[in-house]
Amino acid sequence: MTGIDLGGTKTEVVVLDDSGIELIRRRLPTPQGDYAATLATVQRLIDEAESELGERTSVGIGTPGALSKVTGCLKNSNSACLNGKPLLEDLQRLLGRPVRIANDADCFALSEATDGAAAGAGIVFGVILGTGVGGGIVVNGAPLSGPNGIAGEWGHNPLPWPLDEERPGPPCYCGKHGCIETFLSGPGFSNAHRRLSGQTLEAGKIVDAAEGGDDLCRRSMAIYDDRLARALAQVINILDPDVIVLGGGLSNCRRWYETVPRLWGRYVFSDRVDTRLVPPRHGDSSGGRGAAWLWRREISLASPRS
Repeated sequence: MTGIDLGGTKTEVVVLDDSGIELIRRRLPTPQGDYAATLATVQRLIDEAESELGERTSVGIGTPGALSKVTGCLKNSNSACLNGKPLLEDLQRLLGRPVRIANDADCFALSEATDGAAAGAGIVFGVILGTGVGGGIVVNGAPLSGPNGIAGEWGHNPLPWPLDEERPGPPCYCGKHGCIETFLSGPGFSNAHRRLSGQTLEAGKIVDAAEGGDDLCRRSMAIYDDRLARALAQVINILDPDVIVLGGGLSNCRRWYETVPRLWGRYVFSDRVDTRLVPPRHGDSSGGRGAAWLWRREISLASPRS
């Protein structure tokens, strides 16, 4: 089974055997703003992997956005060059076989729910905190897409319980203001810190400086703690998941797993919160693994019951 994680900055191929053992994994930079070159990158990675493996495989693709049921083209991707393009149709033509495609956050959640940090959990919410903010839902081992293909798109809801200084919020590429993504993505975190301090630092540098004792960076971290707690509390109030798994570059910060569960109780409509917040087992390879599992899940559903 081959999975492709088609991200905004990197495209990664992962090949798994039927038990989930990783056979091949490699990545290339994603061509910026070039749809044809993006397709060629996917084809190259699959061709090279299958040449090394010596056999043809099933192919699943995880990508930001979702397929429109009206046009069959991709919508809602923060990799804007993919929007309005018949991505599935073009990939099936290039690769000469059926392809399964799903939102990258759905693939991440499926990976972690199948054999990752949330294995065995009934309801799993997978979070992407990276260049963008996404979410995926898995219920009893099956990804939940919904009739509009947007289940889990929490990043394009407004930040809940906003403070006065958080209104109307930063502009988002979707055309709205104050989306969760504009506060909790890596660029959103960096922009918030610049507004607070006048410093221009990438998200990872803010985390490092805060751990080193920088007061302004520590203030930005505390603000982020509370915003993440509010945003996830809203998910718990609606979905009540057993496990929330964080993914994306910001998931590497160990702090969130301690501070956020301490804070979210004040926003969750319950006398206690049993939802677990955990880091991913498979790290940034989870998207590709989940894309590969799209076929395994289909095979499992089609298999006769004994």
